[in-house]
Amino acid sequence: MVTFALLCLSIAIIESMAGILGNGIILAACSLSCTESKTWPPYDRIMISLSSSKMALQCWIILDLFLTIFCDPSYFEESMFGVIKTVYLVLNYANLWFGAWLSVFYCIKVASFTQSFFIWLKQRIARLVPWMLLISWLCSVTAAIPFAWHVYSVHNNFTAPSPTETNSSAMRTTRNDSLGVLILLSNAGIGMPVILSVVSSILLICSLWIHTRRMQNNASGFRDPTSEAHISAIKSVCSLLIFYVTYFVAFTLLLYIFFLRFSIEKSLCIAVMAACPTGHTMVLIWSNPKFRELPARILHHINFPVRTVCL
Repeated sequence: MVTFALLCLSIAIIESMAGILGNGIILAACSLSCTESKTWPPYDRIMISLSSSKMALQCWIILDLFLTIFCDPSYFEESMFGVIKTVYLVLNYANLWFGAWLSVFYCIKVASFTQSFFIWLKQRIARLVPWMLLISWLCSVTAAIPFAWHVYSVHNNFTAPSPTETNSSAMRTTRNDSLGVLILLSNAGIGMPVILSVVSSILLICSLWIHTRRMQNNASGFRDPTSEAHISAIKSVCSLLIFYVTYFVAFTLLLYIFFLRFSIEKSLCIAVMAACPTGHTMVLIWSNPKFRELPARILHHINFPVRTVCL
């Protein structure tokens, strides 16, 4: 059991490292684009915030996993436990918020609804994005600090090892009872960005369906670039939804159920939680030519001086 758990945790570390690399590509591509154009488009702002929060979250996950694997369990009893979990929750909530705003941005820019409110958003989205990102950080901090404080307090009540199975069962019951309110806070903190993502995705799917029907009625034999842009955006948004739901389920299980250290269930939840941000990052890179071309540009600039010297 311990061997399988260590294998899952090692996989989670590898997944997080891959996510750091992928988000580094997105961050570099968006930063380079903003530097070259000397502007900060709303899409690049959202992607810079999303990729930065993911990189920080995945670095923090790696740190927590290394501490879990190599450090004595007593480190959980120290004040470091509260710091690690507080920072993790802030980054987790911020990552979910930024992902939701990406879905909303796709919906506003790609969908073709004619409602007055939708047109108002489309015209003002560039000015709203900085405020959306700032509000996301404020909501993340507001939701995470009280929650992490209570988790730290509750955790200190049952950090002592249990010598018998009866005590272990009592610990499980105590944890479930004590964290009931905290589970509601967690669901509320994650629920709002999930709702935003679901609503925007449904609207985008409806817009794509309407556009596809129109193109079928006016088929001319040529591929429509607008349809391809719709399909690319809808794949990214749908993948975000899938990763959202998967991440939410794993996060809730890990929080609500008391898993023993190095248990198979806990290790699987950690591996799934590490895989979801990385998976969404890979979909974003795959769906955007700007992100796919950056590694080739870097290799070209690296190889060009070498060839010049050789000549």
